[in-house]
Amino acid sequence: MTCDLIEAACPVCSNSVAARFFPAGEQTLATLAWPGSAHAAQSLPRHAQDFVQCPSCTHVWNHRFEYDAIPYQSNPNRMFNNGSIWKGHLAQTRDLVLSRLPDAPNVVEIGCGEGHFLRGLAQARPGGRFIGFDPNATPETGLGVEFHPRLFEPLADMRAFQPDAVVIRHVLEHLTEPARLLQALAWGAMSADKDCWLFAEVPCIDRVFDTHRLADFFYEHVSHFTTESFRALMSRAGEVVTLDHGYDGEVVHALVKLAVPAHARSRAEAAARFAARTVESRATIAQQLSQLSASGQRVAIWGGTGKAAAFIHHFGADAERFPLVVDSDPGKVGTFVPGTGQRIEFRDVLKQTDVDVIVIPTQWRARDIIAEMTREGIATKRVMIEHDGGLVDFFAQSHPY
Repeated sequence: MTCDLIEAACPVCSNSVAARFFPAGEQTLATLAWPGSAHAAQSLPRHAQDFVQCPSCTHVWNHRFEYDAIPYQSNPNRMFNNGSIWKGHLAQTRDLVLSRLPDAPNVVEIGCGEGHFLRGLAQARPGGRFIGFDPNATPETGLGVEFHPRLFEPLADMRAFQPDAVVIRHVLEHLTEPARLLQALAWGAMSADKDCWLFAEVPCIDRVFDTHRLADFFYEHVSHFTTESFRALMSRAGEVVTLDHGYDGEVVHALVKLAVPAHARSRAEAAARFAARTVESRATIAQQLSQLSASGQRVAIWGGTGKAAAFIHHFGADAERFPLVVDSDPGKVGTFVPGTGQRIEFRDVLKQTDVDVIVIPTQWRARDIIAEMTREGIATKRVMIEHDGGLVDFFAQSHPY
């Protein structure tokens, strides 16, 4: 059979091609509509359900899902199961989480719902801090735990609350970008000088492939995890220490030590250093330009679009102090520098106008431009380029160009 493929980015592994899996048509919400009458139920809006599967990590999702169709603010996403087998599963997973925590732990649950799992942790470890986040509150939510009626902001809240563990149960299947959340949690955990654990659990559709059952697929669950795709997602958050199934294989859960790969952390630290240096560089070069202007020297900037325009923007080379902008491309002559408004003149204007300094923002083209100046008989006292956080004299100072 020929594969029916579409372009769609996998929310787990970012693979860009997916295979048609279950074209379910347009259906109403299944769990969060809460209609009050038969007429209201029959009149509910219908939403596109077109489930596809990632051939790389096996994840299944509705690529036509729209998050705004879900009324999370008004109707809570309650998961009711009072069965003895389910209660046993809850006890086992609580023990799994608690086995990695200190005596008085700091625990955050994202999407805590009515808070029953979080309260169970709190009752087992009195003296700890147990914090639930959910945009929808129920009368039971805040009983016995600290509750914040909002979405969890991973980078800011991990720094603010410094948890020993983060719990995410039956939430990831509702998210359009689950990997984005988990990676942000891993980066946020870097702010604490201690281990931080993630416990995550989702429904598992492994049995779907053997039984061909279709009731698993409804609109509110944008994502449907196989064991393989769940493992792939968890690995994006750190070290997967435990991955197992519960409730007769209908759910899959993992315990992950949140971590960022060393090479990624090194690059982030390098980016932070570069960001700090940009502040210094902009101030230094802006000051050098100001000194050139104040000295009364005649300055021309060679280039007024692209990288040259970026140079003018970054360092405040305004039209009042630096009115002369030239270019050797006739197609740009007569247009104006975006943002600052200098008219771009043809380079030959420099044959009739004495200039003391020519600033060439595109360092990598400087030798070609200087050769052009020599060929055309354009003279100046100095040519300056940006290098290593400052303006340097092209002929008198060291640089790699």
